[in-house]
Amino acid sequence: MTEGDSARLTLAQISAACAGGLPLPPSTANDAQGSPFAEPWQAQAFAMTVLLHQRGVFTWPEWAAALTAQIRAAQAAGDADDGSTYYRHWLDALEQLVIERGLGTPEQIHALEHAWEDAADRTPHGQPIVLDDAAAARAVSG
Repeated sequence: MTEGDSARLTLAQISAACAGGLPLPPSTANDAQGSPFAEPWQAQAFAMTVLLHQRGVFTWPEWAAALTAQIRAAQAAGDADDGSTYYRHWLDALEQLVIERGLGTPEQIHALEHAWEDAADRTPHGQPIVLDDAAAARAVSG
């Protein structure tokens, strides 16, 4: 994928691709159910990172630098550094790269976050959360 191709990837496309459940690479399980993630949003953040890397939006060294910067900034601000906030830093690094690469604005990310929250509120417990294409498009078009 060329640099020009990655610029055509929109937040709505990223969201739609990840909503379907991307296959995740094998990793070390850390809970009784065998999941490396404590919450579903952590798996989605991981999947989005893999997708954007595969699409050529950033390299792994660029990703590592962004994540490291987020963790160091959090530690400097007093983060407990006990592992409980790792995926929050992961998501912050991912959002920063999306903004830096011009794939979305902070306002669009915020609107998309609220669209997912609204979809979650409408979803019965135990069912997959679905953000329909129209809701995603409305969130990022504003």
